[in-house]
Amino acid sequence: MTKMQNILIQPIKDSLPELIQSYAQIAVLVDENTKTHCYPLLKDLLPKHQLIEIQSGEEQKNLNTCTQIWQKLTDAEFDRKALLINLGGGVIGDMGGFCAATYKRGIDFIQIPTTLLSQVDASVGGKLGIDFGAFKNHIGVFQEPAKVLIDTVFLQTLSFRELRSGFAEVIKHCLIADKQAWKDLISKDIHSQNWDKTVPHSISIKEKVVRQDPKEKGLRKILNFGHTIGHAVEGFYLTNPLTDKLLHGEAIAIGMIAEAWLAVKKGFIQSTELAEIQNYIIKTFGKIKIEVCHFEAIIKNAFQDKKNEKGIIMASLLAEIGKANYDIPITIDDIKEGLEFYNEI
Repeated sequence: MTKMQNILIQPIKDSLPELIQSYAQIAVLVDENTKTHCYPLLKDLLPKHQLIEIQSGEEQKNLNTCTQIWQKLTDAEFDRKALLINLGGGVIGDMGGFCAATYKRGIDFIQIPTTLLSQVDASVGGKLGIDFGAFKNHIGVFQEPAKVLIDTVFLQTLSFRELRSGFAEVIKHCLIADKQAWKDLISKDIHSQNWDKTVPHSISIKEKVVRQDPKEKGLRKILNFGHTIGHAVEGFYLTNPLTDKLLHGEAIAIGMIAEAWLAVKKGFIQSTELAEIQNYIIKTFGKIKIEVCHFEAIIKNAFQDKKNEKGIIMASLLAEIGKANYDIPITIDDIKEGLEFYNEI
């Protein structure tokens, strides 16, 4: 068992029954995928409970879905002593946590992340929220869950594409905080990773940063490496009906390459480090062609980034492999050139 603050990394059956025994009202939030593949591992551990099912997908992470969840809790006459268990990936965790934090001014919730992305990233740090149009996590709050329960057995339920999406955050954590871990990571491909070691290590990096800066006033911003451009790209592909959707990690992979290039441009890292980063990411994720005619819409999204100050786009860029700087101003031309660099690889 691994313990970090309110995070338990161990089989669910060893932790959940004790944690829920004081609650008289319990609901479990699932989507159709976690209902089929993950809920069966959970339901026999629970007393009588309400099952709330929503549709899967980032496009469901909005106020309309929150209204459905709040309505279910209201119809079941849940009071402020109730518990909501969020069983799923980042969408379930972000939105379910947001609904719990705002229902009757807040009820307890437990996060049980079932994807690699949610285990190493979304479940750590108390950020909760929903999207607003093309703008990722535009509406939200900070609220820590009662507990985060992480069981790597759930990773066996994932498609390769979903697993790979989460791997982008593992890559990011190594690049911003642990040079040796980066060297170890790139010595193996994604298929050869030991998740029972990789997941706790990745969580420990984020947890250490968040503990020092829980409200993202300074240091925590380094966790946004790859996300200024990555979120802008993700938002565009999420809302454009003429393009295929990108998973979060696929967009962040693009963002990390573009922002690593910016770190070279601004004199922070060497071109040899950029080559190492881009080669491993491309080997893992492949690449897409971002049409030049879409650059303007992507850049427009970047102006809505939560890290921006006084109309200036702020990014977190690598200082070297294993270390990052935050609050680095970047321009429209920087983003355009970063996307052009990615396209030309």
